[in-house]
Amino acid sequence: MVRAAIPTATGRARSAPLGFAAGGAVGVLGGMIGLGGAEFRLPLLIGLFGFAALSAVILNKAMSLVVVLTALPARLAAVSFTDLGAHGAVALNLLAGSLLGAWAGASWAVRMRSATLYRVPAVLMAAMAAALVLTHTTALGSLSLSLPLPVRVVAGVVAGFGIGVVAAIMGVAGGELLIPTIVLLYGIDIKAAGSLSLLVSLPTMLVAFARYSRDGSFAVLGANLRFTAIMASGSIAGALLGGLLLGTVPDTVLIPALAAILLISATKVAHHAHPDGDAGTSP
Repeated sequence: MVRAAIPTATGRARSAPLGFAAGGAVGVLGGMIGLGGAEFRLPLLIGLFGFAALSAVILNKAMSLVVVLTALPARLAAVSFTDLGAHGAVALNLLAGSLLGAWAGASWAVRMRSATLYRVPAVLMAAMAAALVLTHTTALGSLSLSLPLPVRVVAGVVAGFGIGVVAAIMGVAGGELLIPTIVLLYGIDIKAAGSLSLLVSLPTMLVAFARYSRDGSFAVLGANLRFTAIMASGSIAGALLGGLLLGTVPDTVLIPALAAILLISATKVAHHAHPDGDAGTSP
């Protein structure tokens, strides 16, 4: 198959103020719920800036990596390495699955037909909207006492694999899935779970990034490096602002609004699918 030309950001997408503002808006949304917001960035890369699905996923992954690297020191200031060290086995358990899932997800993404690569993230965004509502409106219990250790270990590997696949295909860090998994499966408090999720996310993203770098579509990052840096900077600034605004908007208003944004975005991304497209397929 002949791969389509690597698209570069054109027109409005070359506008530094627009890229920074869009990244900032994403960061604020994510910061207000304690996430990076990459799930909101992906539809903007596709709908507002006109990137093809695979290119958007690669750019989103690069920006997510920058945001996580920036957020990690701040999280470690709140939860020390000593505290996290007590949960090192949990991180390793999830990583055993997520690293494989990240490689597999990225491999599938570069081989998918273009139409499929639009539809899959759209479905995943809809699922994330449901997960967002569920995790913020339901008190998560813990399975750590009811599941035998071997079962919990296997469940951790399976959950990690699925999270790695989703994170690779959408170009996100995966915290929106990792945090409830850590709380539910291992009974760890949500503050420590947030920091643990970053420790799992970082190597998982690096593996997906390494797999994408083996594909010709990775050239989109070099062609749009300035745009990527500007939008990532906006995301970081927005996340800091969103963190300061945390709690100012009631969850009863914020969560349904964010879920609605994800559902609308999912619909718009799905509409970009073209039955005959093959830009996401390796030659």
